[in-house]
Amino acid sequence: MTIKPEIHVHSTIADIGREAWDACTASPDYAANPFVSFDFLDALEASGCVAPRTGWRPQHLSVHDEQGRVAGVMPLYLKSHSQGEYVFDHSWADAYQRAGGRYYPKLQCASPFSPVTGPRLITRADTDREAAEQALLGGALTLTEKLSASSLHFTFLTEDEWTRCGAYGLLQRQDQQYHWHNQGYADFEGFLAALSSNRRKNIRRERRDAQAGLEIVALSGADLAEAHWDAFYGFYMDTGGRKWGRPYLNRAFFSLMGERMADRVLLIMARRDGRWIAGALNLMGDDCLYGRNWGCVEDVPFLHFELCYYRAIEEAIARGLARVEAGAQGEHKIARGYLPAAVYSAHYIADLALREPVAEYLGRERDAVQREMDYLAAEYSPFRKG
Repeated sequence: MTIKPEIHVHSTIADIGREAWDACTASPDYAANPFVSFDFLDALEASGCVAPRTGWRPQHLSVHDEQGRVAGVMPLYLKSHSQGEYVFDHSWADAYQRAGGRYYPKLQCASPFSPVTGPRLITRADTDREAAEQALLGGALTLTEKLSASSLHFTFLTEDEWTRCGAYGLLQRQDQQYHWHNQGYADFEGFLAALSSNRRKNIRRERRDAQAGLEIVALSGADLAEAHWDAFYGFYMDTGGRKWGRPYLNRAFFSLMGERMADRVLLIMARRDGRWIAGALNLMGDDCLYGRNWGCVEDVPFLHFELCYYRAIEEAIARGLARVEAGAQGEHKIARGYLPAAVYSAHYIADLALREPVAEYLGRERDAVQREMDYLAAEYSPFRKG
């Protein structure tokens, strides 16, 4: 289908609508990534987590085909800060502002508060994808100029999109996370058999210590209840308050997510003597389990590893999922079977005086990140050699 050149800007995702948005995200290429689904993004807006007052002003883009259908969409936000992104540009902002520039507002194409790789130039499977992508990217660049934004950022986009953004002239950045890959294991013991003897012993010991005296359950779909969200929100606020200072998500968001996408939620909870003490929140795509938030109100050795890493592996194996993405940071994940994996972002900076030094820095950073990934995988992999 021919793509019309007009770009539409929407102040809420509801303006585009669930049917039109999900017709774009339904492409098999996107493996039903829950973090770009209408329900997830709309729950963020409907709960007030994403709103102008929180520094996330929606500016979603859409393009249409000759039949008037929405052919492509982009989750886009006008930002007044750099919080909740997990690809850090604070040093760029500081340098620019010290030189007399104004870094904010900026435009951010992302799934808010989610360091999860997924599509950003989202197009229908039955449309002219190249034309729709070019229209969306051109529209975002035009909007950057129109709004006098300093920059446009695409964070945690797919490698293919990253490559195409580079071809369009955007600056390319690479970082790393730690992902577990399912090699066709029949069960958790099958995974352990692939590890070195020392790692198997350590993991079994950690699991034994973590589980002692606890009941651990995995909840999804109709098993989820508001009482579970009440308990988990307490864990989330405790961890968020200690680690980040200001948690991004409110209680209403969790209820909306549980109401709208319970079948995509996997909540792993631990309790002692009938009292919930810890939990780990995951979302499920068609081929991946995404670890998102964790929290506890009782300090139990190795319980974080049990709920976030080992139970996630068990669930991925049982559900036939290809991998587990355990979120940002954490070299300690390598010893638990989560190996370095590249993540990507692309950036347009309007002012050449900032763009050139950032481009030079990113070239050095990409090389350093790749060397570190290769080194960590070679030297610290827990898997048996050969």
